[in-house]
Amino acid sequence: KEGQAGVFKETTKGDAKSGCADWVSLIRERPKDKPFFLWLAALDPHRPYDEGILDQPHLPAAVRVAPYHPDTFGVRREYALYYDEISRLDRFTGLVIRELRKQSVLDKTLVIFCSDNGRPFPRDKTTLYDSGIRTPFIIRYPPLVKSGSVCNRLISAVDIAPTLLEIAGVKRGDTFDGVSFSGLLENPLGLPVRSYAFAEKNWHDYEDHSRAVRGTQFKYIRNYYDDLPPTPPADAVRGVTYKALGKLHESADLSATEGQLFWFPRPREELYDCSADPHELKNLAEDSSYAKTLALMREAMHEWERDTGDRVPELRTADEFDRRYGKPTPARVRPRWSKKKMVKAGLTAP
Repeated sequence: KEGQAGVFKETTKGDAKSGCADWVSLIRERPKDKPFFLWLAALDPHRPYDEGILDQPHLPAAVRVAPYHPDTFGVRREYALYYDEISRLDRFTGLVIRELRKQSVLDKTLVIFCSDNGRPFPRDKTTLYDSGIRTPFIIRYPPLVKSGSVCNRLISAVDIAPTLLEIAGVKRGDTFDGVSFSGLLENPLGLPVRSYAFAEKNWHDYEDHSRAVRGTQFKYIRNYYDDLPPTPPADAVRGVTYKALGKLHESADLSATEGQLFWFPRPREELYDCSADPHELKNLAEDSSYAKTLALMREAMHEWERDTGDRVPELRTADEFDRRYGKPTPARVRPRWSKKKMVKAGLTAP
């Protein structure tokens, strides 16, 4: 549907909250006689979620609830609102594509659609599970990429810059850690560019220090602060899904799968077969039949930490929100929460 007249609305109710409302005007105002690079960052689908942003909103009954979330109407409704924001983001992406076509530069412009983290729900965003780090990554570039092609090779965010430089014919500097995957754009079944992708979780609203190494089949996670539960971001803690999980936790009515969010203490090590267990629910770290795989993944982690100079901080950073309700703690000093903002977030009475 991209580029067809009348398919995409230019503006609609609440677009200012999307973070995308100026995308098309920015492209229209660019100097037409110069090459251009744009990084267009959206607020969608960040929290909080508003109702009524689509003429035809998603129905709670139609969503797919993760096995580690309670399947209740409230949770489904929160999912549906999240879907709505994704659809709004899709609309603005379509508008960008249409504008580039109008300017006759679409087919010589490399377009990347990607995300910096997974779904902003409990056990997703800020975790090292695939639901937190396996993010959307779509490239449109007719000179190299065949429409509809799919590549299942491992790449990492640090590989994006070296790839763009190679395509642009620019020599990369010595400070780049990533590798170019430009060959996979033309041949998605080509040789892998890396055996492992690495990920890290540090402080985000709450203190933590975890590292992960992801192979084509297995994922290894090391939790250095295993005395801390895997609390999701504070805005997710204040959301419907986490509140539902919290009530079940307090009533000791959580399933083993749902209860992983409240692991205390956490396993020091986690090992998952991501092919057989895509939601990473069965920790194989203590299964002797996977001892060789565990040793290989540990060694890959050791090498990465050594090569990058990674280490555990000497001091811990205070949580800026309480872990049960997501309310600001005295450590929350940036930015300061106004009374109006706290009332709007439901953290205090008017």
